[in-house]
Amino acid sequence: KEKSEGSIMEMNTVITISREYGSGGRDIGKLVAEKLDIPYYDQEITEIAAKKSGLSNEVLRENDEIATTSIFGNFMAGSYFFANQAYNANELTINDQLYLLESQIIHSLAEKGPCVIIGRCADYVLREHKHTLNVFVHADIEFRKKRAVEHYGISPKKIEEFLHKQDKHRAHYHSFYTDQKWKAIENYDLTIDSSRFGIDASVEMIIAAAKIKSGV
Repeated sequence: KEKSEGSIMEMNTVITISREYGSGGRDIGKLVAEKLDIPYYDQEITEIAAKKSGLSNEVLRENDEIATTSIFGNFMAGSYFFANQAYNANELTINDQLYLLESQIIHSLAEKGPCVIIGRCADYVLREHKHTLNVFVHADIEFRKKRAVEHYGISPKKIEEFLHKQDKHRAHYHSFYTDQKWKAIENYDLTIDSSRFGIDASVEMIIAAAKIKSGV
C-alpha cells in the first residue's frame, strides 16, 4: 500500500531550517509543515520560553537569536549548557538564558514527534537526535532585497546595509553557541537556493528529502 505524505510522521522526522534573511525560509518552513500536517515552531518557541521563565515575551523576542559577550566565551557556550546544568542563572546574560531555555524546549518538541523548527541553532541542538533533516535556505542578494522590501517593509534605501547586519547577527549567533560556521554546507543535509527554484519547488524538495531520509 502506497504511503501518504502524512506517513512521514511515523518516522519521527524533525526538519530544522536555517535561513538567510529574505530567502523565504520561514514561508518555506510553514508550507512544509502544512503539507506534511506536522507542527511548525518559530516565534512559538519564544512564547513557550516566556511562559516557562516568567520573563516578558517582548523582552525575549528582542533578544531572540542574538549573542552577546558572556562569562563562558565562544568556545564554552556550545557544550557547557548541555554538559553542565549546575550553572548560576544570575551569571548568565538574558541571551544565554534564552538560548539555554529554547534549546531545552527544542529537545522537548523533537521528542514529542515530527515538526518543523526555524532557526535557533536547532540543527546543532538536535545533533544527537536520530531523525532530523537539517536544511539551509539561501538566495541571491537581489531576490532577498526584493522580498525584504515587499514582505517585511524594509526601506529600499537601507536594504543592503540591513541584510548585511542580519547576516552578521545570524552568523555570530550560530558560531557563538555552536562553534560552527553558519553557512558551512557540511552542517546541513540539504541546501537550497530559493531564488533559483522558487518557494513552492523548495518546499517540494524538502519534503522529498525528508521522505528519503526517513525511508518513506
